[in-house]
Amino acid sequence: MRGTLRAWRSRWERLRNRDRVGADPFGPPRSRAWQRPAQLVVAAFALVTLVGTALLMLPIAHEGPKSTSLVQALFTAVSAVCVAGLAVVDTGQHWSTFGEIVILALIKTGGVGIMTLASVLGMVVIRRFGLRMQLSAQAETRSLNLGDVRSLVARIFVISTTCEVVVSLVLTLRLWTYYEEPFGQALYHGVFHGVAAFNNAGLALYSDSLTRFAADPVILLPVAAAIVLGSLGFPVLLEMRRHIRQPRRWSLHTKLTLTASSFLLVAGIVAITVLEWSNPATLGAMSWPQKLLTGVFHGVMPRSGGFNVVDVGQMDDSTLFVTIMLMFVGGGSAGTAGGIKATTFAVIFVVVWAEIRGHPDVHAFGRRLSGGAIRQALSLTFLSMTVVAAATVYLLITTPFPLEQILFEVVSAFGVVGLSTGITPELPGQAQVLLVLLMFAGRIGPITFASALALRERTRRYDLPEARPIIG
Repeated sequence: MRGTLRAWRSRWERLRNRDRVGADPFGPPRSRAWQRPAQLVVAAFALVTLVGTALLMLPIAHEGPKSTSLVQALFTAVSAVCVAGLAVVDTGQHWSTFGEIVILALIKTGGVGIMTLASVLGMVVIRRFGLRMQLSAQAETRSLNLGDVRSLVARIFVISTTCEVVVSLVLTLRLWTYYEEPFGQALYHGVFHGVAAFNNAGLALYSDSLTRFAADPVILLPVAAAIVLGSLGFPVLLEMRRHIRQPRRWSLHTKLTLTASSFLLVAGIVAITVLEWSNPATLGAMSWPQKLLTGVFHGVMPRSGGFNVVDVGQMDDSTLFVTIMLMFVGGGSAGTAGGIKATTFAVIFVVVWAEIRGHPDVHAFGRRLSGGAIRQALSLTFLSMTVVAAATVYLLITTPFPLEQILFEVVSAFGVVGLSTGITPELPGQAQVLLVLLMFAGRIGPITFASALALRERTRRYDLPEARPIIG
């Protein structure tokens, strides 16, 4: 009898402390580390970054008598781990084969790691709520198994590696047969750019990025397709694979991601192609099929791709501004793309649409959005805009470059995109360190911030009198 009472007392204490612990009250006790999953994400990426920086500082990591400064090694390591794609040195010229393999390993680790950790954090957030909420979330996000992290990691690795192998094979055969590169070199280049494409890294072994392939759809279209797939996010890819012929069974997350991504993709392709059609420094001198191919490629790149086939610095200001907006949004959640994410953009859009129509609740695809999701989307967007604005002001004060170039570099770093107007290597050391912080914050910040908001959500036991300030 005493043993039974002691067991029920223990369960009652765990039930009372479920908000503080953040775990299933009747499940196994969690370690203290899992009570702060956002800190684990930051610590894991910081550790990988430090290891990568140390390896890139080794003499065998660079070519010839050149030396690598701490800022150059740190910038490259963060750019690779965060799959950002910005560079302060020529990747193919400065780094040796050993250094390039280190960069490739960092890209693969960062890409798989961010998809895994984002998916695991999503599962932790779901487990934070009560049983009814867990069952509802599990029914809605059918792509995530709430209890099998090992299976989740294995599926992420298999899906990402399969996509990388397919793209690498296409690139290898094209470089070997059409461009007559030796098979070993073609295989090496194909694998490097195939992995970089799916992980939205944007780092290339060619000094001109992919400009030499501007008229080759066999190279550009597979790279663009890999970037789109990687930017959608693992939950979307897995759900599409399961229910590709049954869109009605897709979750709200998948529907919002695909709808917003499709809209942004088409809008970017059309806008960039039209705005640059007559620009002699970019598309103006090309034939119309090549203009369309280049327009499609550069319309995809702001998803977080980072490659380029024309000089971005020569684009019109209107095109740069459109690209900035696309880079700020980025791709899907739990994917290799950065930005505030397409789902955040979609949530804000439906909130505005509901307000315009005078609806008290926000609905999308037959579902009512929770107040928590709306607040998280607004908070993440506002915080991201604040970070971008503050960094832009600082660089305007400390560097001689104009606003459009500074803003472009800042958003590209924060959105971990990798596109550049060419000023990144010319920035002073402190400005490059700021870009390092922006890349790290842009890669880790949205995930940890959103999960932290969800994990800190509490149910108020009382409410205050309602008041309405004047808006507008």
